[in-house]
Amino acid sequence: MKVEDLFSVSGLATVVTGGASGIGRACAEAMADNGARVTLLDADKDALAEALAAMQSRGGEVRGAVVDVTDRAALRRAFDEAAQHYGRLDVVFANAGMSGGPGFLNQDRTRNAARALEEIDDKLIDRLIEVNYKSVLTTIQASARHMKKSGGGSIVVTSTISTFRTEIFVGLPYVVSKAGLKQLVRQSAVELAAYNIRVNAMAPGPFVTNIGGGRLQDPATQEFFAQFSPMRRMGRPDDIQGLALFLASSASSYITGEQIVIDGGTTLGAAD
Repeated sequence: MKVEDLFSVSGLATVVTGGASGIGRACAEAMADNGARVTLLDADKDALAEALAAMQSRGGEVRGAVVDVTDRAALRRAFDEAAQHYGRLDVVFANAGMSGGPGFLNQDRTRNAARALEEIDDKLIDRLIEVNYKSVLTTIQASARHMKKSGGGSIVVTSTISTFRTEIFVGLPYVVSKAGLKQLVRQSAVELAAYNIRVNAMAPGPFVTNIGGGRLQDPATQEFFAQFSPMRRMGRPDDIQGLALFLASSASSYITGEQIVIDGGTTLGAAD
């Protein structure tokens, strides 16, 4: 078996939600740079245009649509249009998500009264459930509808290490909104396996992206979170690309229903 064959994604019809920046863009770039045909969906029109131009300049076959993933009808239409454009749907990255803000402890481990669970705004909780959970369910439903017709495919959900543990520096609404993804992946995987549709998740630790208004771009914040990793740094979007290619390609053909942690060892605890 040749590596270039095992990990090949050439020609695969791919959709990435939240594809204009961060982890979603990294996944889209990995696919497009290796010959996949990629549709980026994102709510940020300007970021989407910039991402498409950058990928096209490298020869990528990419297209995009401005979509709010909480608009279920619009999201389903975008998938229908992509499947019609390509004639099939092979790979989907259900990546779109948003932050719930800081946790109940400040970085100096003092209590943040404004982030106490009884102070959390109902609208924030509802918005996070819509973006981080319900939109993923809708994405899986839309993907399955087309993948069943074309004989199978791979659905890759962006989860989080917060589904494995409690958090003190990450807001409760985010953790709760992501919690259902672990079982959503498993339930979808067991139901769709008979159709040759694999459903897996990538569970990143702290990554430097624009999520949360870009607060993780701050060097001091990066230094703070890096102390919890034995690798002594936060993840970068390009760190996800190898895993994305693995889960999209035939290299993972006998893997489904799994969450693969990619966190630089953060869940192991700091070493020294």
